[in-house]
Amino acid sequence: MRVWLAPLVLIASLCLLAAWLPTMTPFFSWVEPGSDNLIYKRDSFLTLLQSHIWLVLVSAAIGTLVAVSAGIFVTRPFGREFLPLVSQIASIGQTVPPVAVLALAVPLMGFGEKPTLFALVLYGLLPILRNTLAGLNGINPAVLESAKGMGMSSVQVLLKVELPLAGRVILAGIRTSVTINIATAAIGSTIGARTLGDPVIAGLVNGNTAYVLQGAILIGLLALATDSLFEAVERTWARAFSA
Repeated sequence: MRVWLAPLVLIASLCLLAAWLPTMTPFFSWVEPGSDNLIYKRDSFLTLLQSHIWLVLVSAAIGTLVAVSAGIFVTRPFGREFLPLVSQIASIGQTVPPVAVLALAVPLMGFGEKPTLFALVLYGLLPILRNTLAGLNGINPAVLESAKGMGMSSVQVLLKVELPLAGRVILAGIRTSVTINIATAAIGSTIGARTLGDPVIAGLVNGNTAYVLQGAILIGLLALATDSLFEAVERTWARAFSA
């Protein structure tokens, strides 16, 4: 239970801070003295937090499904020749800046959440794919042979042996991808998606440091809470499959 204490505390702190930020005018008056607009009010911080988390979760789910499926495919005998192609496609999301992806996607998808999700999925593929490949290729061949010797089919070996053993490495890739995309999702505010980047963008446009600080604090705390949550999941997974 101790392993879950830190993420639970961070998640609770994040929710409380998002709810209490509108009452923290005295603090931000020190950051932005002489200003009447100290608290971002266009949307509530809880609403922006919810929208931000939704974008990251949906993009992570799609990216994980695509990257893990691709990783499984290219580690099978019939798919190994496609490994260079799959790796190159996944690398595109990391080499092309998210702002450029958004700029290219907006004419096709319009403004708002769709191009933001597209950019996040592309940007998050490579860490998950790399760790999936590392996890599956790192399994001792003798273990796989033993499983086949017990009469398991290829699908059973994958589901009951390979994925459980490679699971912690794959989770580490998902953890990296999600943590990166928590910060990247804020860029979606530049094309109309509602995220915690809204106060940051508004603060930069209006020269309001208080706005920028409010968005940055929540984004940073969300990243810390998410990273801590994944660490707890990884440790739990390792204990479950340590045998």
